[in-house]
Amino acid sequence: MTSSRKLISSGSAFEAQIGYSRAVISGKFVFVSGCTGYDYKTGEISEDVAEQAEQCFVNISAALAEAGAEVKDVVRVRYILPDRKDFSKTWPVLQKWLGDARPAATMIQAGLMEEVMKIEVEVTAKFEK
Repeated sequence: MTSSRKLISSGSAFEAQIGYSRAVISGKFVFVSGCTGYDYKTGEISEDVAEQAEQCFVNISAALAEAGAEVKDVVRVRYILPDRKDFSKTWPVLQKWLGDARPAATMIQAGLMEEVMKIEVEVTAKFEK
């Protein structure tokens, strides 16, 4: 059985400059790159970590939809925050988006690309085409 591979782009200039895709479909899996709280339509980002988390999932949902998957298909999630003390502020948003899927999860404290970024979320989804 050969595995298909399809690249999905958000249209971000960073994808070409750095050499990555917003998401990659490989077989029955969709791997979504780390998404931050930027609204790709406006280029804006909130200062509030919970609002950034919400936008992360809007961005993730859009990438998954383009792949033919949904947030309910998420089997793995990684949260990266510069300040682990902010994590609990995002829990209502995480429950809203992933409460039914309940994927395996990891939270990591690490610096992000820009100081304004307070959370980055990466997911893997499995789906039937």
